[in-house]
Amino acid sequence: MSLTHQLIWLFTLAIPIACVAWTVTHEEVFKEVHEYCVERSKKNKSLFGRKFFYLFTCEYCFSHYVTALFLVLTNFKLLLDDWRGYIIAGFALVFIANLYMSIYVRIKVEIKKERIITQQEEEKLNA
Repeated sequence: MSLTHQLIWLFTLAIPIACVAWTVTHEEVFKEVHEYCVERSKKNKSLFGRKFFYLFTCEYCFSHYVTALFLVLTNFKLLLDDWRGYIIAGFALVFIANLYMSIYVRIKVEIKKERIITQQEEEKLNA
């Protein structure tokens, strides 16, 4: 696979990884699972148990596991055609997926900020 083709795969494959990681760790559809995992990550008696449940509350941590799943499903390798290509691809995908999630959060914050400012201006006009 050419380097250009690999880069297209890298930036494209990171999109569903970011979507899955963000959805599981932040969105309302998994709210009950998220709350359960937060609770277990704080109150589990064993260190392993606390760390295991924490993985489902942190988008960065969870993105590593989602990436591993996508690497198995797609057999994607980056730069090298052996096992080292999987490792390079794994870390590169995690990086790009988390970059996408950071951009997404920034956009959400800006939109929320604009809504609050608009609401405050409307309240001043109506007062």
